Amino acid sequence: MKFIQTMINHKISTMTGTELYKWGKQFKISITKEQADAIAAHLRGKKIDLFDDKQRTQLIKEIAKIIGPKKAKEINELFILFMNSE
Repeated sequence: MKFIQTMINHKISTMTGTELYKWGKQFKISITKEQADAIAAHLRGKKIDLFDDKQRTQLIKEIAKIIGPKKAKEINELFILFMNSE
């Protein structure tokens, strides 16, 4: 289980804007390509533990500054989907 969590966290910190944009479309999250690029750039290289509620909450607050609170909530729902897929 820890291995899968590590893989998910690694993917989040290395994903591209294009990947995030495609996932958004797949899961019906309406973000623009530019927003996806901005989020991916913000996440790139960070050591993030999505499974830690405090870290995820802080990350969503940071994302809200980039794309607004409503879209950040949708991104959080996407992250929760990733976490539940383990």
